[in-house]
Amino acid sequence: MLATVVSAVVCFCFKDRLFAAVLAPRSSDFVSYRLFERLSGIRQEFEVALINVDLAQQFLVHMKVALLAGLILVSPYAIYLLFRFIAPGLYEKERRPAVVAVVAGYIMFMLGVALNYFVIFPLTFRFLGTYQVDVSVVNQITLSSYISVLLLLSVVMGLVFELPVLSWLLAKVGLLDAASMSRVRRYAVVVVLIVAAIITPTGDPVTLTVVALPIYLLYEFSILIVKRVRVK
Repeated sequence: MLATVVSAVVCFCFKDRLFAAVLAPRSSDFVSYRLFERLSGIRQEFEVALINVDLAQQFLVHMKVALLAGLILVSPYAIYLLFRFIAPGLYEKERRPAVVAVVAGYIMFMLGVALNYFVIFPLTFRFLGTYQVDVSVVNQITLSSYISVLLLLSVVMGLVFELPVLSWLLAKVGLLDAASMSRVRRYAVVVVLIVAAIITPTGDPVTLTVVALPIYLLYEFSILIVKRVRVK
């Protein structure tokens, strides 16, 4: 807790750099947009302005984002402390799988957050932030709405990326096998679409597709992992 508070205070003091990263997807200069434009050969300039309608909202958002950034920075240290506390209670044969599960779980969670920041959220925000039913209807997106959707999708995608780790653990204890996962693949697609529809904050088909595709690929990746575990 102390390390998180100290890290959060440091992040709070670097407000400009912190929010330059957090707010980067609202402009066409964001690195992901430039990469998409190079691949497609089409460049579309845009910048979505954010507004604030509450007196203390900007300060509260600043505090929340700084706290979360601080937590992310110290998370490896926090996980190390927690594991060091739990490790003495594990048998020798349990420690190596536990280390693998913890490290892999952390890496996969951060990969999910990174995928959301660089791909899923930018595509979602660009589509919805610039979409207009008529030129006379101007989008006015609040800062709190922007931050809430970004954080929600980051947490959700981080948790979804734990699927391979969970599948590996279940395979280790003999509760899951690749053959069963392959047989129910068609049902898994339906479940993936349902889960994507539930966790999608906007409900539009574009965001639904962008969220559902990585989840399905994770399912296929989990089958490969489980198959290797069963072979061993």
